[in-house]
Amino acid sequence: MKTHLRQQIRLLKKSFTPEQLLKKSGVILEKLERHPLFRQAETVMLYASLPDEVQTLAFIHRWKEQKRIILPVVDGDDIIPVTLTKESAMKEGAFHILEPTNAPYTGKIDLIVVPGMAFDREGHRLGRGKGYYDRFLAQYPTTPTIGLCFDFQLLPHIPTEPHDIIIHEILWDDGLSSASKQF
Repeated sequence: MKTHLRQQIRLLKKSFTPEQLLKKSGVILEKLERHPLFRQAETVMLYASLPDEVQTLAFIHRWKEQKRIILPVVDGDDIIPVTLTKESAMKEGAFHILEPTNAPYTGKIDLIVVPGMAFDREGHRLGRGKGYYDRFLAQYPTTPTIGLCFDFQLLPHIPTEPHDIIIHEILWDDGLSSASKQF
C-alpha cells in the first residue's frame, strides 16, 4: 500500500513544473516563517530539499545567520544532525542530498522540520521508505515537529506501522493542520 502511494505521489509531482513547485514552496515557507514555533526557536533542524520537495535551500540560506540551522547527514542507516555555518562546505551525500561537512551537533534542537512523500491530517507521514526520519525522530520525542508538503501530498489517510512517528503539525500551500499528538 505504501509503495503504491509513493508511486502515485511521484506521478503527481511530475505534473507540476519546477516553477510551479517553487511558487507553492514560497507559500509554505512563508507560513513556516510566521509560525510561533519557528519564530521562538533558536536551533532549527531543516532539510536540504530534493528537486521534487518543498524547496528549502533559499530559506536555509536566508536564516542561517539568524538561527542555528541544523541539517541532516545520512550516515549508514541513520541521520546525524550537523550545524550549518556560513563557513560550512556542502557536498552531495546519500540520495543526492546536499549535506554540510561539519562535525555532528549534539545540543538541544528546538524545532525539527520534516519532509515527506505524503502526510495526513492526523500527522501520519509517508517517507521514502527507508525509515531514516522515524529512527531519528524517536531520539527527540519531546521536540516539536512540523512537516512540509504540497497540497496534493496531503492525503485522507496514510497507512501506519508501530514504528512510525507522528508529526505534530503539517504546513502546506492551502492551510495549516495541527496533528493529534500534543507536545
